[in-house]
Amino acid sequence: MMPAMPDASVAPILVVDDDPKIVTLVRAYLERERWPVVTASDGRAALRAIDEHRPRLVVLDLMLPEIDGMAVIRRARQDGDVPILVLSARGSPGDRVLGLTEGADDYLPKPFSPAELVARIRSILRRAERDGLRFEPGVRFRSGDLVVEPDRHAVTVGGRLVTLSAFELRLLTALLAADGRTLTRDRLLDAIHGEGEADVTDRSIDVYVKRIREKLGDDPAAPRYIATVRGAGYRAAAPVLREGGRG
Repeated sequence: MMPAMPDASVAPILVVDDDPKIVTLVRAYLERERWPVVTASDGRAALRAIDEHRPRLVVLDLMLPEIDGMAVIRRARQDGDVPILVLSARGSPGDRVLGLTEGADDYLPKPFSPAELVARIRSILRRAERDGLRFEPGVRFRSGDLVVEPDRHAVTVGGRLVTLSAFELRLLTALLAADGRTLTRDRLLDAIHGEGEADVTDRSIDVYVKRIREKLGDDPAAPRYIATVRGAGYRAAAPVLREGGRG
């Protein structure tokens, strides 16, 4: 029996390794699970692929040409929070701690079991879904000239495309979904992180809101999209229309 074709309707998994045998092996096991796969053989190509394909997860070697894997993690974390699983021959406890500290979600040393790799990827994807990386298919929020389509990771202001990280998108969507209600920082953390998360504090919310405002061109003194409720939290600054989805 022929293996099932990968599901092209979902974002791909990016496999980054300069060893073509590793790439071929990992691709075969991932496609067996019907996960679409894109690949890169150096760090610079990996960063381009992350921008171009917006993968649902990255399997990343550390010893890469052009830009090493640690630098790729740091750069990826500046712009978003795509899940990253490090797959590397650098398997010392110090290397693992460093990789996780830089922002990797998991670390699997080489040589590795392909079955364990698949199991770890499944675990990371389940955690990502639980934490709110996925949104109701087809839902769209409109607030003035701001349009947000979370499942397409599409944000426009007056027709101008705005690039938000996955974390920023979740935060903005939570505010729009509240439809004018004020959300405290703790409530926003609950809405965008789920249970068991402690890497982002309530005060970090202020930093992310500032970044979102800058990208949207929103003036906090005369807000069009995100209003500050002094001593309480944040809310949508204008009425929000919810379209599509499952109702």
